[in-house]
Amino acid sequence: MGSLQLFHSFSLSVSPATNLRRPLNKGRVNASLNMDVEAPNPLKLKSNGSNEVIEEEAKFIVGSYARAPVVLSSGKGCKLYDPEGREFLDCAAGIAVNALGQGDPDWVRAVTEQANILTHVSNAYYTIPQVELAKRLVGNSFADRVFFTNSGTEANEAAIKFSRKFQRFIHPDNKQPATEFISFTNSFHGRTMGALALTSKEHYRSPFEPVMPGVTFLEYGNIQAAIDLIRNGMIAAVFVEPVQGEGGIYSATKEFLQALRSACDDAGSLLVFDEVQCGLGRTGYLWAHEAYDVFPDMMTLAKPLAGGLPIGATLVTERVASAIAHGDHGSTFAGSPLVCSAAISVFNKIANPSFLSSVSKKGDYMKELLNQKLGGNPHVKEIRGWGLMIGIELDVSASPLVDACRNSGLIVLTAGKGNVVRLVPPLIISEEELKHAAEILHECLPALDNSN
Repeated sequence: MGSLQLFHSFSLSVSPATNLRRPLNKGRVNASLNMDVEAPNPLKLKSNGSNEVIEEEAKFIVGSYARAPVVLSSGKGCKLYDPEGREFLDCAAGIAVNALGQGDPDWVRAVTEQANILTHVSNAYYTIPQVELAKRLVGNSFADRVFFTNSGTEANEAAIKFSRKFQRFIHPDNKQPATEFISFTNSFHGRTMGALALTSKEHYRSPFEPVMPGVTFLEYGNIQAAIDLIRNGMIAAVFVEPVQGEGGIYSATKEFLQALRSACDDAGSLLVFDEVQCGLGRTGYLWAHEAYDVFPDMMTLAKPLAGGLPIGATLVTERVASAIAHGDHGSTFAGSPLVCSAAISVFNKIANPSFLSSVSKKGDYMKELLNQKLGGNPHVKEIRGWGLMIGIELDVSASPLVDACRNSGLIVLTAGKGNVVRLVPPLIISEEELKHAAEILHECLPALDNSN
């Protein structure tokens, strides 16, 4: 071999403004045996103020989000902060995701320790945190097995596929097995094409039609209509939220869920509970359906499970799992060691009976406060919900109140037809913080009059 020695390492210092898709040096490559190495400085990538971030977002991000005019740059517990240092009390929790708030020390430890060991290898191999999380989910639910995904909509897509495969599996000689689905008014199951077809709001579906065919929407709570349709023998599965979140914080009755269970059993249809928002402690029960003593064939989970990292899960009975063969479904990222380690830390805390009891207690406390402070207002029609999943239904749009609260340092959401204020704070929120939230809501009520 010759005496030419190639350099072992080099780095490239790139200005944040550099377009990395444009070939450097017009496509020419300059090699050097001695190059100074400059470590990338992440601080150079940070913008200085909220206005700059908002302006740059408009230039570079697809405009699919109607964001509130707030930049959130840091947080701790139930408090969030913008770059200018303004403080917000968080009663949205990233849409019911951050169950342990921001910066929970056990969650941070779990993530950082796992990041130093193993982050991702795909589902072509076995990994320890995935199995450990599955064991916890199975050991504390009706389910026998788990399929991991990356979001709630993916969990529902898996349930759709499993439902159809199950019907073909148990009726191998039937040339037309059940392939249709029942969903309900005010339902929300996701934005991917299958889950979107199960979502009742027409304005979510209409721009993307035709979506998956074979879905019938029935009135939420209408027992007879559901029984009649399930009996036709063409329903692969019934999808229902025990407590509807996006739809406006509506709770099913025990009689309704019991009737669905019985009708599905008689007809051979599967019953799927979507607990993406209402599951894992949000209602004060580990699973919302436990309060009804009715159990599904499948349950979909997501939002709070990994404390802010993307995860979803489809929990199934052995009967359903037996229909699923190698290659029937899959995901590159789902169930990664990093995300599952985060989820284990979340699950270990929320599954504690004393933690669940505190959620119920705080939920009752908050509803009592809200009834005291808001109940006499003529715009307030109803205050409802379970645990820390609370809706305030108004006779006008909730947006002026939500905006006024935000300007006063409180973050809340809308739901339903835009006329419901949705409160889904971190489950660790204190009674003092809940009292403060109720006071801000009360102080901001005049915004409803001003808007009219």
